[in-house]
Amino acid sequence: MSLKLFSPWTLRSVELRNRICVAPMCQYSTPDGVASDWHMVHLGSRAVGGAGLVMAEASAVSPEGRISPRDLGIWTDAQARALAPIVAFMKEQGAVTAIQIAHAGRKASTQPPFLGGHPIAANTEDGWEPVGPSALPFSHGHTSPHAMGERDLEKVRKDFVAATRRALAAGFQVLELHMAHGYLLHNFLSPISNQRTDTYGGSLENRMRLPLEITDAVRAAWPEHLPLWVRISATDWVRGGWDLEQSVTLSKILKTHGVDVIDCSSGGMTPDAVIPAGPGFQTPFASAIRQKAGIPTVAVGLITEAIQAEHILVTEQADGVALARELLRNPYWPLHAAWELGVDVAWPEQYDRARPCS
Repeated sequence: MSLKLFSPWTLRSVELRNRICVAPMCQYSTPDGVASDWHMVHLGSRAVGGAGLVMAEASAVSPEGRISPRDLGIWTDAQARALAPIVAFMKEQGAVTAIQIAHAGRKASTQPPFLGGHPIAANTEDGWEPVGPSALPFSHGHTSPHAMGERDLEKVRKDFVAATRRALAAGFQVLELHMAHGYLLHNFLSPISNQRTDTYGGSLENRMRLPLEITDAVRAAWPEHLPLWVRISATDWVRGGWDLEQSVTLSKILKTHGVDVIDCSSGGMTPDAVIPAGPGFQTPFASAIRQKAGIPTVAVGLITEAIQAEHILVTEQADGVALARELLRNPYWPLHAAWELGVDVAWPEQYDRARPCS
C-alpha cells in the first residue's frame, strides 16, 4: 500500500524518504554548547527509527543567544566539528539531516526547565544580559533586555551567517531559521515585544525587516541546492499580537526570498497566553499558510497517531508532519506507523539481520 505519509518528498536537491520529521527538541545537556554522546544517541536513534528528516535542537548562534547555559551551540568551529559525526551517522541511516539555528532574544539567560526555568541575573556567574528589539522583559521576573542598536543588529546578522557556514561544514542538508516561540526574530515580528520607532519597528514592513535581512544573508551563505526552512509562531494567541494574517503575509514574502518550507508552530511570546491545545491544534495554521501563501508547510503540535498524520497530508493541510514528544516516547514511531497503516518499509539492516530464521 502507498500512503501519503510514506511518500518521498523532494526539496531542491534533497529527497526525504517519507513525510515524517523529528521536530527540534532542546535537550539542555551541554555546559559548553558542544554536542556529546547523548546527542549521537538521541538524534541517531530517531534516524534509525525511520524518520524522513531529523532536526537537531535549537542551536544558539552566539553565547548570548542561548536560552540557558546548557543549550547546544553553533557559534564555534569546535561545536560544528562535534556535530559532524552525528550528522554522518544519521545520513548512513537514511535520514535527511537538519539543524535549527536560533537566538533566544529577550528569553535568554534562564535556567533549563528541569532546574525550574527561572531567569538568571546578568551579574551572576552563569547569567548574561538578554537583548531584544525593545527594553521589554518577557515577564515581571525576567531581566529587561538591552534594546539593540545598529552595532547589535549587525552582530546578530553576522552570527546567523557564521552559524549557517558551520552547519554546512558539519554536513547538514536542511537549515531552519527559528522565528518562533518568543525568541529574537519573533521578538522583532510581534508588536507585543517590538515597540521601536525606527525602521525596525512600528509597521508590519518594519517589524519584518530584520528577519528578512537575516533570511537574505543566510540564503546567500547556504548553497542554492539545499533547502531553507523557517519556523514561525503563526499566532501569539494574544489580542494585538502577531497573528495568522501577518503570518500569511510574512510567508508569501519569505517564499520570494528563497525559503522552501514554513514550519508552523504558535505561541511563546507571553507567559499568560491562553492556548487551546489539543490533538492537531496547530494544523489549521499550516493549512491556511499553505493555501494562502502558496508555500509548502509542516504541521506540528500534538500529532500522535499514524492515521491522524496521514489524514493531515492526504487532505492537503500540510506537506509534512513534525512530531516532538511522541518521538521522545518512541523513537521508532515511523516504523510502527508503517506497520499500523499496512505500509511495507525496510527495517534497519542490522535489525533485519537479527531476525530469527524461522
